[in-house]
Amino acid sequence: MRAPLDTERLLDGGESRLTREAWKIFQIMAEFVRGYEKLAAVEPCVSIFGSARLPEEHRWYQQTLSIAEKLSNAGFSVISGGGPGVMEAANRGAYRGTGYSIGLNIELPHEQHSNPYQDISLSFEHFYSRKVMFMKYAAAYVVMPGGFGTLDELAECLTLVQTGKTRRMPIILFDSGFWNGLIDWWKSTMLAHGTINEADLDLVTVLDDPDAVVAAIFDHYEKRGFAPSSAETEALLNL
Repeated sequence: MRAPLDTERLLDGGESRLTREAWKIFQIMAEFVRGYEKLAAVEPCVSIFGSARLPEEHRWYQQTLSIAEKLSNAGFSVISGGGPGVMEAANRGAYRGTGYSIGLNIELPHEQHSNPYQDISLSFEHFYSRKVMFMKYAAAYVVMPGGFGTLDELAECLTLVQTGKTRRMPIILFDSGFWNGLIDWWKSTMLAHGTINEADLDLVTVLDDPDAVVAAIFDHYEKRGFAPSSAETEALLNL
């Protein structure tokens, strides 16, 4: 028979680890509350993801800049990760336009620093509370080329839409040359082994033209409007 756990023996610097973790809950709650207060009235929004490592002269930076400015002038606010690279380009493009530029910054030991092109700036310690803000207030996701963090955010989007935990919306992968290899693998391996189905492939759209990104988002909402239905609102409350 296993001995009962003695949680009070889990000490860290003389303080119970359990006590520290319990208090951490309030910090996490505070991140959610700040996010809800700042973003609830800012809609419709488009979340743009992508690499933090791209310099200003890179074509993906410049394409992100163009996409974000077009979305902003079309009436959208733009949400990015608030850092350098694609995130900076997204905020910078939105800042040039008429919509709000929103940055959701994450505290990291390297790479991440806040860019100056933000009307609304929030700072997070926890990836999961930050990701909720990306998803909860977005009418569409635009996924530029990126690394593991971008893949993580893409997988989160796909999972939430696939499982009905958030509403069906455009998930646009920009630059077919970058994404086609991944999609081919989805088809040749995941679909072939039955870990996804054919309909799941329709969750994403691959585009190469910034104007086509804006058009695809408007086409999706042409007949239904941007506001979530009552059922979708309920799902978003439970995101």
